[in-house]
Amino acid sequence: MAAASRSRASRQGRRNTTAIVVSLVVALVAALAAGALFGAFAGAGSSSAEPTETATPTPRPEPASTPTAEPVDTFDRQANSLDDPTSIWVVVNKLNPLEPANFVPPDLVQVPVAHTWVPEMRQEASDAIVAMFTAASEEAGLALASNSAYRSYDSQAAIYTGNDLLTARPGYSEHQTGLTMDIGAASGVCSLDVCLADTAEGIWLRDNAWRFGFILRYPADKTEVTGYQFEPWHFRYVGTDLSTEMHETGVTTLEEFFGLPAAPEYPADQG
Repeated sequence: MAAASRSRASRQGRRNTTAIVVSLVVALVAALAAGALFGAFAGAGSSSAEPTETATPTPRPEPASTPTAEPVDTFDRQANSLDDPTSIWVVVNKLNPLEPANFVPPDLVQVPVAHTWVPEMRQEASDAIVAMFTAASEEAGLALASNSAYRSYDSQAAIYTGNDLLTARPGYSEHQTGLTMDIGAASGVCSLDVCLADTAEGIWLRDNAWRFGFILRYPADKTEVTGYQFEPWHFRYVGTDLSTEMHETGVTTLEEFFGLPAAPEYPADQG
C-alpha cells in the first residue's frame, strides 16, 4: 500500500512538473509574441512621427520660349523709279511735279471703251482698263465708261479752277502721266461725284480695281496725305505687283507705301 501510494505521488509530481513546464513555455511564447507585436506598433508609430526623407528631384531649366517670327517684307520697293515720268510707279503730287513739266508719255493709244471724250492712255494701262471694264460687265453686269484719261500740260492748265483740293495744277497732275482714268457708270449717274462711291459701279471698282493693277488714288480718309478730296472715280495704274501688295497690306496711298512725305499743300513758292 505504501509503495502504491508513493508511485501515485511520483506520477502526480511528474504531471505537475510537466504542467508547470508547459505553462512556462506558453507564457514565454505569449511574451515573445507580445514583444513582436509591440515592436510592430512601435515601428509604425516612429514611422508616422519621423517621416522618411524623400529624394529631391534635380530642377530642370524652363524651356526657352520660341519667339514669334516677324513677317519678312520681300517686296522690292526699288523695282521701279518713283521719279522717272515713264515709270508706272512714278509718284506725282503737290511736292513732286512731273519733270519735265510738259512731259508727254511715249506710247499713248486710244482706249477702246465707252467714254464721254475719246480717252488716251499708255498701252499697258489701256490694256488693263479694257480687261477691267470687261470683267465688270461679265462678272457683275455693270457698264463702265471713261470720263477723262490723259490730259496734256496745256489741257490741265485749261481746266485748272484754283481749287487745289479738287484739281491739280498743270505739271502736277497724274492725268499727264497717261496712267490715270476717271471712271464712272455708262449711265452717267454720279459721274465725277462722291456719290459714285455708293453706286454698284463705284463699289465694284473699289473692291476689284487692284486685280487689274489700279489703285483708288485719293481715298476718303487720306486728304492730309494726298492733298486731294475723296475722288471715288480717280483710278491710277501702278501694275498688278504693286496694286496686289498694297491691297494685301492695307496701305492705300503711294506716299505711305513708299515712306514719302505727305503732300497736303504745294510749297509756299509755288503760286
